[in-house]
Amino acid sequence: MSDSPRPLWLLAELTYACPLQCPYCSNPLDFAAHGAELSTEDWLRVLREARTMGATQLGFSGGEPLARRDLDTLIAEARKLGYYTNLITSAVGMDAERVARFREIGLDHIQVSFQASDAELNDLIAGTTSFQHKLDMARAVKANGFPMVLCFVLHRDNMDRVDDLLELAKSLNADYVELATTQYYGWAWVNRDRLMPTREQLEEAEQITNRFREERAGDMKIYYVVPDYYETRPKPCMNGWGQMFLTIAPDGTALPCHAARQLPGLSFPNVRDASIDDIWHRSGAFNHFRGYDWMKEPCRSCPEKTKDFGGCRCQAYMLTGDAANADPVCDKSPFHDRVLSAIDTRDQRLTEVVEKPLVFRNPKNSRALSQP
Repeated sequence: MSDSPRPLWLLAELTYACPLQCPYCSNPLDFAAHGAELSTEDWLRVLREARTMGATQLGFSGGEPLARRDLDTLIAEARKLGYYTNLITSAVGMDAERVARFREIGLDHIQVSFQASDAELNDLIAGTTSFQHKLDMARAVKANGFPMVLCFVLHRDNMDRVDDLLELAKSLNADYVELATTQYYGWAWVNRDRLMPTREQLEEAEQITNRFREERAGDMKIYYVVPDYYETRPKPCMNGWGQMFLTIAPDGTALPCHAARQLPGLSFPNVRDASIDDIWHRSGAFNHFRGYDWMKEPCRSCPEKTKDFGGCRCQAYMLTGDAANADPVCDKSPFHDRVLSAIDTRDQRLTEVVEKPLVFRNPKNSRALSQP
């Protein structure tokens, strides 16, 4: 692990406002209770300070970043500062003229998300009519010279349609496709039993993906992300806590990852009160899980700790109640049975789970779930 980590990748979560209601959204469950969003001047200062510290990759995210009226201003400033900029969007709130404008002011990359390959399921999951608009905007992105980047979040309801998703990507002349199997944080945690696919679904989806990779080699790059629960080793979450990823939430809270604010016992700093330099180097929260001294066994003596950094702290907390425990995804973890139990329970209760309604992400549900 680097002796002098730098925030090379900045994720600017501009707003929690969003026209979609996806039940796997990574936003915090209590998003409706968070304070006022950062001002334009606050965001401009954040961009400048992070760039001074070496940040080169910048993602504009949310919620839906298109909901911010100052998005053009932020993109233009990021261009001047020398960032490579990526707009992560549902495309709702965008039109062809705005896509052209983004190109003109220097945006590098637009990633458009789809919920499914057909209007009925896409609009059901999104909680709003959006499929045709997404198609139109994907074509506008391509027509304006951006790389065509599509993201499909996979779960039990659409994983049997991976071939259709890839055919859709092919018809849109996509350059990059991310098949991002749902990871169980935020709203996906609430809906975990309902969203979790079977192992058979995952295996079939991977076979279909590999076939498309062979057919489209050199033409369309496909990334297939398997959910942690079906692995035996944890992912190197964020390439290590506070090593290269920095997230700024809409209210200015600085986080080592977008899900970290749920961890108890940590006081995360705010960019309204401290500089990015102070936050990154001197805040207790960012130093808390850096390095290896915080690790318990078996991670502390494991030779793989330099590769996976003990896995995900948020996942460890959600499944064991202690963020310092070994990520239960790892089959060396004393808590690995909790992952296996979640999978077994989901398979045994398949009929019951199918009938269980999804909890959609919206302010009403946010307030209900944040009640003590």
